[in-house]
Amino acid sequence: MIHLENLNKTYVVNGTRKVVARDITASFPGGTSIGLLGRNGAGKSSLLRMIAGTMDPDTGSITSDGTISWPVGFAGSFHPELTGAQNARFLARVYGVDSAELIAFAEDFAELGGHFHLPFRTYSSGMRSRLAFGISMGIGFDTYLVDEVTSVGDAAFQAKSAAVFKERMRRSGGIVVSHSVPMIRDLCQAGAVLENGRLFYYDKLERAIEHHVANMAGRPPPWQA
Repeated sequence: MIHLENLNKTYVVNGTRKVVARDITASFPGGTSIGLLGRNGAGKSSLLRMIAGTMDPDTGSITSDGTISWPVGFAGSFHPELTGAQNARFLARVYGVDSAELIAFAEDFAELGGHFHLPFRTYSSGMRSRLAFGISMGIGFDTYLVDEVTSVGDAAFQAKSAAVFKERMRRSGGIVVSHSVPMIRDLCQAGAVLENGRLFYYDKLERAIEHHVANMAGRPPPWQA
């Protein structure tokens, strides 16, 4: 389980104050794949980073009784001068997994060819996301944080990404950010909507989707109308 307690986060972009979290208190149950929905700029990626520990909240706390991945799709924690293989080896040591197995899995999954042995700084954004996803899926986390990465690559790669994620969800939980409602339906069992710094959690995924669709249309969800 991941628990957010009185979480607050605000930052300023180009002189505009942006509220990501406004006194959020919520719990994400373990062993459940949760779709995190919200309009562009709502702060979904920032919330994932706070849960991962790569971004600090202004106030409040986040606790968990299990291990949490970095936000897959966000590769800011990778060393730019190390190759893909070297980054995989380093993370294997950090998380206590077999380095040879992780390197082999990431190389096969990410489909980077010779670039796997070139510096990370030379990668395109899509290549970075594929490497981040591959390394993350190769480590047995209790909760996986996934940020739009299953939309990277061609249809075959997207299908492979979804299949691997589903396999991991047989024994783990996940929080998935995607603008694709069909993909959220395919991967998730529960849902949450981030709106104006407030988080609304729903055990039933369709309830979250209804809320999100109404939000995008500029109207309240049916049960508030």
